[in-house]
Amino acid sequence: MNYREYQQIVRRKSRQISVGPVKVGGDAPITVQTMTNTPTDDVAATVAQIHRAERAGVDIVRVSCPDEAATAALADIVRQVNVPIVADIHFHYRRAIEAAKAGAACLRINPGNIGSAERVREVVAAARDHGCSIRIGVNAGSLEKHLLEKYGEPNPDALVESALEHAKILQDHDFHEFKISVKASDVFMAVAAYQQLAEVCDHPLHIGITEAGGRRTGTVKSSIGLGSLLWAGIGDTMRVSLSAEPEEEVAVGWDILKSLGIRHRGVRVISCPSCARQGFNVIDTVAQLEDRLAHIEEPITLSIIGCVVNGPGEALMTDLGVTGGGNGRHMVYAAGKTDHTIEGAAMIDHVVELVEQRAARLREEKAAAKQAAE
Repeated sequence: MNYREYQQIVRRKSRQISVGPVKVGGDAPITVQTMTNTPTDDVAATVAQIHRAERAGVDIVRVSCPDEAATAALADIVRQVNVPIVADIHFHYRRAIEAAKAGAACLRINPGNIGSAERVREVVAAARDHGCSIRIGVNAGSLEKHLLEKYGEPNPDALVESALEHAKILQDHDFHEFKISVKASDVFMAVAAYQQLAEVCDHPLHIGITEAGGRRTGTVKSSIGLGSLLWAGIGDTMRVSLSAEPEEEVAVGWDILKSLGIRHRGVRVISCPSCARQGFNVIDTVAQLEDRLAHIEEPITLSIIGCVVNGPGEALMTDLGVTGGGNGRHMVYAAGKTDHTIEGAAMIDHVVELVEQRAARLREEKAAAKQAAE
């Protein structure tokens, strides 16, 4: 939770739309998305992948619909999952109509790329009839020919112009339930495009650095790009695009939001890089704790510091903390205050127990508050 003036982020004001039951834009929480990479017509594999993303905390999942077999499978997928599904459509307007009928909550499509005005009218009608929103997805790697000729290469101006052209098509059909993305693999280009777009419209924005790379490099690029935008108050929903499993994208997305104090889910571990002063193996301890506490959904902060140089100070800022001490005994902090000591051999199990106890209390408090409000 942010509690100092310099930690406050002033969020850009945007319209709010619905992606199924999930609100995007306005004062709704910034949502975390991912995309499946299984063949969509393999219903069992796709549903299993979505369920893993759900356990990681995903809010919205996108599923590619390249052919009729994929849209035919979509209805079965939608029935078996608990999050709204975005159907990813490119060029084939019939796939968009089929996906809307199958229960997609949103269609990812560029209206200008699906053919004649009549085809656009049919897609918009299907979206309206079936309660679908639309995501206009502009990408530096697939800009329209006339914009490439005009600008000579992909750049922020071209991305924004493309986005606004597609938006006008929907607005001309009196359809306003849409969000926009202007993605690029180049961090500078993507951030500049989103900054420009944010200044000239109030449409909700889906932010992301496309094709960011593997787990490590993609996480770094996405953290730089998305972190810059979110810090500036830009972004209503986000996807971290990694060459990794979808649940990993979700985990990184949440870590970005937690690092900026925007949303809180699960245990946020604050730990030192360790040095010769450490009273226990910090690296191994943190790895074990992150693994064993991955199931916790309640927002809890935990500091794991190897020695007394920074340990007490960090513990002041966290719900629970451990600071390395001498003779194999370490200090445990609760709510920023020294509480008791624990032997090193029992420390990990003990910390897990403390976190789980706190999580249980938070669940009880939340349930009581909900009951009192009803």
